[in-house]
Amino acid sequence: MPRHRSYVPHGVIPAVLLPFESDLSIDEQSFRKHLRDVAAVEGLSAITINAHSTEVGSCTFDEQRRVLDITQDEIGAKLPIVNGIWADGSLEAAHIARMATQGGASALLVFPPALLTLGQSPQMALAHFKHIADETDLPLIVFQYPLATGQGYPKDTLLKLCEEVPTIRAIKDWVGNVPHHEWHIRTLQSLPRPVNVLTTHSAWLFSSLVLGPNGLLSGSGSVIADLQAQLFRAVQRNDLAEARHINERIEPTARVFYADPFVDMHNRMKEALVLLGKLPRAVVRPPLVKLERAEIARIHEALIGAGLLDRSARDAA
Repeated sequence: MPRHRSYVPHGVIPAVLLPFESDLSIDEQSFRKHLRDVAAVEGLSAITINAHSTEVGSCTFDEQRRVLDITQDEIGAKLPIVNGIWADGSLEAAHIARMATQGGASALLVFPPALLTLGQSPQMALAHFKHIADETDLPLIVFQYPLATGQGYPKDTLLKLCEEVPTIRAIKDWVGNVPHHEWHIRTLQSLPRPVNVLTTHSAWLFSSLVLGPNGLLSGSGSVIADLQAQLFRAVQRNDLAEARHINERIEPTARVFYADPFVDMHNRMKEALVLLGKLPRAVVRPPLVKLERAEIARIHEALIGAGLLDRSARDAA
C-alpha cells in the first residue's frame, strides 16, 4: 500500500470535500473525481481527508475508513495523505490512528477533544497525544484552535507537547490572533526539533503567509488549490507584487466562504464546485442544511470575481 514514509507536513495541503448522494450516503464516484481534480493541481505536498471539510463529525468509523481507502486507491501513489483524527476520547482517537496507519496515511491531523471546552490542563493534552503516538509512528499535526473556544492549547502546553511527543511535526494554526500566530511561527519553527506551522487562516491567507509559516492546510483548497499554490510560491520567492495580484483573485471567494455562520464554509465550497461543474449536487448532512438561493447567488458572483467563471456564460445560463 503506497505511503510516503519520509513525508514531513509542509507546503500546500488542500482539505478535500466529501460529496453525498441525495439519500445522504457517500457519493463515491463524485468523491473519486473530486480527488483527481484536486490532486492534478501543480505544487501540492499532500491531501487531507477525514477533517472538517469532509464533515467527519457526521461520519462513522467505517465511513472514515472507506474515505481513506478510496483516497488511497485514487491518489495514494501520487501524494501523501493526511488523515484527520476526530474523537472526543483518547482511546477512540488511538483506534482511528491505528486504522489510518494501517490504511496507508502519511500523517495524522489531531483534532482537540470537545471535552476541553469545559477546561483543560497540560496533562490532559499530553495524555491525548501520547495515547495516539503509542499507536502510530506517523507524523502528527496538532490542530490549534482559537483559545477562546477552550480547545486551543496555551503556549506552555503547546511547547510541552512538542517537547514530549517527538512525532509532532506540525501544527494546523487556527489560533485566529495575529501576534499569537506569529509567535507560533517564530517559536515552533525554530525549536531544536522544528515543528512546522501550517496556516489555516484562509480568510486572510496572504497576510498570514507573509509572516512565514512553512505551509498551509485549507478546506478552500478544495475549490482554489491552484490559487493557493500560486500564492504560496509567490510569497516564498518574496514576489509580493505577484502575491497581491493572486490575493485579489482569492479575496472574493474568501469573503463568501468565511461569512457568518462560519460553520457553513464547506457547505458553500460544495455549492461552488456545483457552480463550476465539478460536483453534481451540494448535499450536506444534518445539522447542516441546504443554502438559500440568495447565498448561492453570492457564491456565483464571487467565482466570477475570482476569474473562475465567465460572466457571459452565467448570463446565458
